[in-house]
Amino acid sequence: MKFVISENAPKPVGPYSHAVVVENFVFVSGQIPMRKNGEIPEKFEERVEAVIENVRAILNEVGLDLENVVKVTVYLKDLSKFNEFNEVYEKYFKKKPARVVVGVSELPKGVDIEMEVVAFRS
Repeated sequence: MKFVISENAPKPVGPYSHAVVVENFVFVSGQIPMRKNGEIPEKFEERVEAVIENVRAILNEVGLDLENVVKVTVYLKDLSKFNEFNEVYEKYFKKKPARVVVGVSELPKGVDIEMEVVAFRS
């Protein structure tokens, strides 16, 4: 088992690793739309992009990319943004991993989106 902290993603906002590698699986902790400098983009589309880019940076740290993702969990504070989220998501995920989107009332740092993934090294 390997615990991963990436220098290319924002520092975790709590006591956890960016990811944990177990054999061929990589479990990426929930990522919020915070950039490395701590900034949170204003536009929803940019926040979705920031979340996905954070996930990508962490996967790259262990030699993987988004095409290795097999499961995605998304937390949205406003489910009316579901279609807007999907428009951005589809640009990044050409293969369609298993996915769930959950409506929530609160997220860390007051953000409106968080994403966690499971990736597989084949």
